[in-house]
Amino acid sequence: MADIIELEANDLAAMLCSRVCHDLINPVGAVNNGLQTLADPEQAAMADFAKEMVANAAQQAQAKLEFARLAFGASSTAGTEFDSRECERVARILFEVEKADIDWQITPMFLPKNKAKLLMNMLLIGAASVPRGGVVTASITGEAGSEVMTVSATGDPEKKQKVLMPMGVEDLLHGKPEEGVDARGIQPFYTGLLARMSNMGLDISLNDGVFTFIAKPSA
Repeated sequence: MADIIELEANDLAAMLCSRVCHDLINPVGAVNNGLQTLADPEQAAMADFAKEMVANAAQQAQAKLEFARLAFGASSTAGTEFDSRECERVARILFEVEKADIDWQITPMFLPKNKAKLLMNMLLIGAASVPRGGVVTASITGEAGSEVMTVSATGDPEKKQKVLMPMGVEDLLHGKPEEGVDARGIQPFYTGLLARMSNMGLDISLNDGVFTFIAKPSA
């Protein structure tokens, strides 16, 4: 059995930074293109379209940055716990610019930082399982300290919303990708790392058109 890959801190940081840059490059580029169009008197007829493009791209960039701050960063939140209401607020901001909708079924509670970050990263993988849109549902059951976190995703076949298992995600979550880790796979790898740091086991499956991702206390 292959050993879990251990990344140096600088490599982990570099790959996560690369992931954030990848998420931001398109909306930031769209803002720049829109501003250039607005500054060009020869494209005055495109002004309304350019303003809308800038507004949409700025919203996407803000949503992705705020989510990354919570899911990847240290965050400015005081203490060692996150309020689930803050997680919900940030998740809803992100899903406003994602193709999928979110169904948040978590009652207000405090979660240890790494568990909260784990939940947020599980949501990203859930969204990736419905790339053409669908519903991503988040829930938590169990007592404090023994939480079971579940993220599931479903699609509407009539809307051609396919549900799939993101490529390579299982091996990355378990820290044992055959081809190693790079910036493209760092997010699910980091999700698995957060689970191990939180003494949580992960179970991921796709059955009958339902994607299910569960994190529960390790035996």
